Formats: sequence, structure tokens, C-alpha cells
Amino acid sequence: MQSTHPSSALDPAANSGAALIDQLGTVLYVGAAIIFVAVMALALYGVIARARAINARSWILGGGLAFPIFTLTVLLMYSLAVGNGLNAIGSSNALQLFLECFGIGEARERAPADGVLKVHVIGKQWWWEVRYEQPGREPVVLANEIRMPTHRPVELVLSTTDVIHSFWAPSLAGKVDMIPGRTTRLRLQTSEEGTFRALCAEYCGGQHALMALFVITQSEDDFGAWLARQAQPVTEPRDAFLKQGYDAFFRGECHECHTVRGTPANGVSGPDLTHVGGRRSLAAGTLNNHIGTMAGWIAGAQEVKPGNKMPSSLAYTGVELRALSAWLGSLE
Repeated sequence: MQSTHPSSALDPAANSGAALIDQLGTVLYVGAAIIFVAVMALALYGVIARARAINARSWILGGGLAFPIFTLTVLLMYSLAVGNGLNAIGSSNALQLFLECFGIGEARERAPADGVLKVHVIGKQWWWEVRYEQPGREPVVLANEIRMPTHRPVELVLSTTDVIHSFWAPSLAGKVDMIPGRTTRLRLQTSEEGTFRALCAEYCGGQHALMALFVITQSEDDFGAWLARQAQPVTEPRDAFLKQGYDAFFRGECHECHTVRGTPANGVSGPDLTHVGGRRSLAAGTLNNHIGTMAGWIAGAQEVKPGNKMPSSLAYTGVELRALSAWLGSLE
């Protein structure tokens, strides 16, 4: 069973970019603590020790020049190695890259960019569109959820359609800003299966706090099966109750904003709902995804998330609303 991780940079996933950042932080904190203790010890010694002459030139050259130059150079090289490691996720760990800076150890071949799974993540107010590149085929489109295989690097191609956003999955990698008119990139990888919460880390409007998504890591086989299901279109339901929900979807205004592949719905202003029933959350991490919350979201979108572009719908009877929620929930 997959574990759910807290949204914390202090709980990095195994063999991830966040683990490299955590290593760097540990080295810097420990190094700073050692230097602080040494300086305080020398200051205390100067206060309590018997007065005597010292070699001022040696202290200036040793403590004022040689020591900081050596310390800062080592820390700089290590920081550069970690940065190199973040840019070459899946190839080496920070220690190996640090040794390579000095020509020590065997350099490993970096994973070529064209062999990496590419996922386009587009920030919107206030949700995330996710598109999986599939060479020679139409991209797989979903919203507010990223799935990726373990032990394999994934490159996120980050952009925004409106204001500045910032993608941050604390347990997997560092923050990367998403700026209008520009495309930025971030590589993710981990050997650990689980569910990791990500969020927008740049204030982007009134519902900024309710703009989250989940990154779900799974085995290569499970991921391949999931991606194949996501590429399948929807067929018209045979069950009478679900058919009532299907008809209600097109009787209202839902189809004007949302796409459901395999049906006449081809709206583009809202999230793709082709397989919405299989997602972990609704409204960008605001609600857990089940039939009850689906109905509440449809009927009271502006009460749940004021100011978002989806209007609260009062067009459905109670039976129609339950049927519509059941049909959408069946789209897994």
C-alpha cells in the first residue's frame, strides 16, 4: 500500500532531489555549528587564559585568510556538486558528483534529455493542468495530479497561462517559479512509492492556499497500466442511473467548459474530466474525491472555493445531481 507523506522538506523521499537538498542543508548546518563552537571556544579562551604575547601575523593569515578560504571553497564545491546533481537527476548522488569535481571517482553518463518522460504542468487560477507527452499520439491530459514511475527521471515542463505561480513538491524537489511567457523545467525522481503533496508556493490570488496537487509514485508496471487507461476515451454508459447523469452533464453547462474524451464535451476553460473519478482530489486538493464531495462541488463551487471560474450550479434536481456525480465518479 502506498504511503502518504507530509508536505515537508524535512521528510525527503528516498533518492530524490529533495534528498540532495537535505544533504546540502545538513552539511551547511553542521559546518556552521562547528565553526561557531570553535570561535566561541577561542573567545572564551581569550577571556579566561593568562595574558601573553601572540603571533598576530600567524593568526591573521591562518584564521583570517587560510581558514575561511579553505572552508568556503569546500562548501562552494559541494554546493555546485549538489546543483549539478539536481540538474542530472537519476545519474549520481551529491558525494559522487563532489568527487568528480576533483577528478576522483568514475564519472557516470548522464541520462539523455530525450529519454526522460516529459510532463507539461500548466499553472492556472487556481488549479493545475497536466499533460503527458506521447510521441506519435495525442497527449494524455488530466488535472491536479501527477503520476510517475519510481527509479525513472521525469522532466516537468512548467508554464503558466495567467499570473506567476511556483511549483513545489517539498519531499521531492526544490521550488521552481512559473512565469508568464517563459517555460521552466524541473526533474523529479525517487525510488520510493507513495503519495506526495505539492502546492503553489507563490501568492497568485485569493484562492492561492487552495491550489495543491498530488504527485503519486508507483512501479513502472503500475504506471504503464495507469497511463494506458488514461488514454482511453469514455463510452456512453449502459446503466440507467449513470445514463441519467450522463444526460444531465449535457443538459447543463458542464460540457461547455470541460472535455470528456469520447463524448461531445470539448470545453477547454476547465479541467479535463475524462478520468476524473480516478483522481485523489477535487478542486486542486481542496476536497477528497468521492460522490458526495463531487455533488457538493458541482452545486456549491463558489461556496467551497470563492472566486474560481466554475459557477455553482442550481440547474439540477437532487436525483440528477446524484446521478451526475455517480457518472463522473465512474470515470476512472
